[in-house]
Amino acid sequence: MGIFHFGANGSVTQSCESDPCRGCAEAKDPLHCRGHSGFFNPSSVRKRNILNMRSPQLVTPSKKPYNLHRLSDAASCATPREWMRKEVIQMNTHPKGIRWAILIGLLTLLILGTSCSLSGAVSQAVVLPPTSSLAPVAQATTVPTAISLATPPLDDDIALVEAADRLVSAIYARVSPAVVHITSRVITLDFFWGPLPSEGTGSGFIIDTQGHIVTNYHVVENAESIEVTLSDETKVPAELVGIDPPNDLAVLRIALPPEKLIPVPLGDGATLRVGQRAIAIGNPFGLDRTLTVGVISALGRPLQTDSNTVIYNVIQTDAAINPGNSGGPLLNIRGEVIGVNTAIRQNAEGIGFAVSVDTVRRVVPELIRYGRYAHPWLGVLGYSITPELAQALNLPVERGVLVARLYRNSPADRAGIRGAVRQVRIGNQRILIGGDVLVAIDGTPIRDWNSLQEYLEENTRVGQTVTLSILRDGQPLELSVTLAEQP
Repeated sequence: MGIFHFGANGSVTQSCESDPCRGCAEAKDPLHCRGHSGFFNPSSVRKRNILNMRSPQLVTPSKKPYNLHRLSDAASCATPREWMRKEVIQMNTHPKGIRWAILIGLLTLLILGTSCSLSGAVSQAVVLPPTSSLAPVAQATTVPTAISLATPPLDDDIALVEAADRLVSAIYARVSPAVVHITSRVITLDFFWGPLPSEGTGSGFIIDTQGHIVTNYHVVENAESIEVTLSDETKVPAELVGIDPPNDLAVLRIALPPEKLIPVPLGDGATLRVGQRAIAIGNPFGLDRTLTVGVISALGRPLQTDSNTVIYNVIQTDAAINPGNSGGPLLNIRGEVIGVNTAIRQNAEGIGFAVSVDTVRRVVPELIRYGRYAHPWLGVLGYSITPELAQALNLPVERGVLVARLYRNSPADRAGIRGAVRQVRIGNQRILIGGDVLVAIDGTPIRDWNSLQEYLEENTRVGQTVTLSILRDGQPLELSVTLAEQP
């Protein structure tokens, strides 16, 4: 089998396939090996057999393949387009049949080359390294996990509310039998009509099986007679056992068998916190055993009464307290008494006050035993020192009490405390100065006049000796004072 070589004049030379024949110098002579040379007749090639689909070779009707030797020059061209243009120019020198064969072959190779180029380009486009530039896109499209703000199901909320409601109802069922309605009859003297009877109403609560009832002093003040109505509508007269006007407390007693008396327990003031539930039961406007619910709004309030005295350590609450609630219990969520409802702020809603249970624990036993409560007394009058007053008077401290006067033969007088020696005017006020400055009592700082009185009321008893820290002419000094009963 020989290999055809296409000449520039359209001739085709067939050379031997063997290496010696292709390599001999005589092969350059187109007349060498005449049996192997001749002219190729392209018209004898059938068009349907021009291309053999199994290889890029031309075939003859006898099915003998012939390689396209010149097509190997494609590798030397920069692009398929350049190579094709070169071959088309050369193709013009060949016979028509050969030109058609070469053209079809060129087009086939061009299509295959373009396909391979596109395939490679596509492959390069879709094959990405693990950390490609798409990483930020993935981060941008990633939806961040939302913080779960899960709320309990509605049924759970309802169950909690129902449980709280049942608790309040249970407290009312247990405590309301201990709450009584108090009616006091007072005789007033009128200039024209003479003695006129009048009635006042309030509330109270039973504290033991001996029939003792705690209420406010102003509920039974100046009463000629007192009547108590129990929860079963039993009406019994009550005896006034003791009163303490400064703390607005009073104790009554009714004579009934213990089995008919249901006392309410007293709580502990040390456990009270602002925001805790507060439950008030009383008889506002004569409406027996009315319940209202609120919270503890504040603790430790000083409350000035109509008698110009101050009740210390008062509880502020927003539970509704109205006329007739006075003397009724303020309860915690355990059903224990934490205060005695005593007053409301006029022209304000949701501001009520109750005497602390700690005051009740301290005062009521004395009222039951002695009928009165002995308040400790120091026997001084003074001014609350403020930074402005300290600057104006050139005082060495900004907080404390400046002693103005002493009661004669009072505990302070006997202890040697000194009062003012002269008077000065500051603005529109006359100030007595020159007296001792009280700065501490038993080591507890004295901020102002109220803090001194509160300490005496809450922490001392009549006959107790306290240590006063004072400043005299700028020099510190300590004095011992034995307290007496307030006259």
